[in-house]
Amino acid sequence: MAMDYFTDDRHENLRTEVRDFAEKEVRPQVARMEAERKTEFELAREIARRGWIGVTIPREFGGLGLGHVAKTVIVEELARVSGAVGSIAQASQLGVAKVLHYGSQAQRRTWLPKFATGECLPTIAVTEPESGGHVLGMAGTAVRDGDEYVLNGRKWFVGNSHIGDVHGVILRTGQGSRGLSAFLVETDRAGFRTGSPGSQSGLHGFSFGEIILEDCRVPAGNRLGREGQGLDVAYSSSTLYGRINLAAVALGIHTAIVEDTARFTEERVLYGQPINQLPNITLKLGEMQSRLMTARLAVYHASHLLDHGRTCDAELMNAKLINTEYALDSARNAMEIHAARGLQTEFGIERYLRDATHVYPPAGTSDVQRLRLGQVASGTYGKQWSAELSDLTSWAWSELNQRENPAEPPGGRGGQVLPMPLAG
Repeated sequence: MAMDYFTDDRHENLRTEVRDFAEKEVRPQVARMEAERKTEFELAREIARRGWIGVTIPREFGGLGLGHVAKTVIVEELARVSGAVGSIAQASQLGVAKVLHYGSQAQRRTWLPKFATGECLPTIAVTEPESGGHVLGMAGTAVRDGDEYVLNGRKWFVGNSHIGDVHGVILRTGQGSRGLSAFLVETDRAGFRTGSPGSQSGLHGFSFGEIILEDCRVPAGNRLGREGQGLDVAYSSSTLYGRINLAAVALGIHTAIVEDTARFTEERVLYGQPINQLPNITLKLGEMQSRLMTARLAVYHASHLLDHGRTCDAELMNAKLINTEYALDSARNAMEIHAARGLQTEFGIERYLRDATHVYPPAGTSDVQRLRLGQVASGTYGKQWSAELSDLTSWAWSELNQRENPAEPPGGRGGQVLPMPLAG
């Protein structure tokens, strides 16, 4: 489907590159990944080595500097072949965000080049077993001890839990909403260990498990932002990255559902003709295609606004809502069209349905998105993170413009590095 309004030749060349990789390197591994249900280390490292984790990292720090539309292209094309691999790519982007938005200049210089080259994979770890999605209910602690913090707690549903090299962990340093702080925790530190990789029924190959901190000491220099700014790190990462990233995963899965189902209706003969000649089948296919077109517009429009530094929290929520809901609806339609064949692994439909279901809860279920959109409608929605951090979300777009207008010095307006708000 042409998306010329939102993409240019750079994006489409990137799409060709990622699709070629997905078809040649990922697709042959899908059956094995489904059978083994083990964390997929090698494909994760290969994605990182290709620089795709650094797609939103400015070129100053070794990244591609291509922005959120390009990130959407990467995640969509990987998820079209494997929802698990698409999820691997998207989860590390949240780890990038925390350093890009809240890291000190020293932290950015240390970590962003490593993320960009694939030397190091980052994650973000917020959810705890007891508090679930209620971030303020977390009980894990970080206690200051001289020039160090002593960390204790258990996080689960951590994307790339067993693949990541450095985790951005939110822990309690005080009381109330300003009693949370964020820390970078390397996996080789004493007192850090991984727990279960997760027992989910879909996204096989993706680790969505737990990390455990037991008197784990980190230097005070590993704190991201100011003490008490952890809630901002968590909320901004979920709003600006989590929702749009998961929407892109759902879009890739949705695309595969429609493509595979259309192909099946051409090949499946009933009553002496392909079943796509039957009006009820054509109607279902039309409904699936309509959903896919609407979902695609929602996610690329939101990514486009983010790249332009526009206020777009509502569009990001809506993209997550529409893409997850529509992918699940089309998966059910595909199951109806395939009938009993939809339960057979060789047709892929049951995998798409399982994988799409696993994209539904993270970064807020559909009811969470509807709640926030209701607040937007009534004028009671709180801080607009896309406006608060617009200088950084639009950085990549500025770099694209610099390539088209080389008279402007690199590194931002007037040759100056664009401001990075909320840095420690």
